[in-house]
Amino acid sequence: MSAPLLVDHAEGVVTVTMNRPDSLNSLDIALKVALRDTFLELADDPKCRAVVLAGAGRGFCVGQDLREHMSAMGGKAPLDTVEKHYNPLALALAELPKPVIAAVRGPAAGAGAGLAFLSDLRVGGPSTSFLMAFARVGLAADTAVSWTLPRMVGAAKAAELLLLAEPVKADEARRLGLLTRLAEDDDQVLPAAQELAARLAAGPTVAYGQIKRELLHGATGTLADALLVELAAQQRSGGTADHRESTDAFVNKRTPVFEGR
Repeated sequence: MSAPLLVDHAEGVVTVTMNRPDSLNSLDIALKVALRDTFLELADDPKCRAVVLAGAGRGFCVGQDLREHMSAMGGKAPLDTVEKHYNPLALALAELPKPVIAAVRGPAAGAGAGLAFLSDLRVGGPSTSFLMAFARVGLAADTAVSWTLPRMVGAAKAAELLLLAEPVKADEARRLGLLTRLAEDDDQVLPAAQELAARLAAGPTVAYGQIKRELLHGATGTLADALLVELAAQQRSGGTADHRESTDAFVNKRTPVFEGR
């Protein structure tokens, strides 16, 4: 039996591939746990400086494994997976202090779209589509979609996408900002995401992590809250070797070499 998650390390870039292609990488408990644990490990791995999240086969991820869900319907708490798995997974991905690029080839639906939206950047191709599928199966949103989607497309558009549950194809997703880059061919999606990750992996990793922290707090707090977070972030990044290196490089008119510390 193949592993539900594949993890590949290459020069600072870690490619994490959901590996259930026969079910379009639907999320069963084993895959959710593997994703959560992997993100937590990568957060503390100094060799990891950027992450690519991808799906094996022709789809990114179509969300909850409904076959597993149906088997749990006979129990008293079939949706305890939100508390046990989806919420911890969402936090582990959102708080990962390294840039995360989602390589969204094919459909991303429900919680699968949620994982893409929690990533910092998203690369798609002609077959890419997003579907807020929750209402189609009589459920509310999870995997932080109620938090990420309004911030990406605005409250009115988020309500439309969630309530009507109509698919958003690649060109429209790019126009709405759901995709950062749109490759001309599906086979270019993963290489394009890995190229973007390699560029970020060569940058100031600590500063990227602090920028992500600022963005998590800045959209929801007051101006005073944001300024306090920025103060702490600047103090943390300002004491790094990468900041000293970049300052010296600027003064001496050379290209900085970042080490991620």
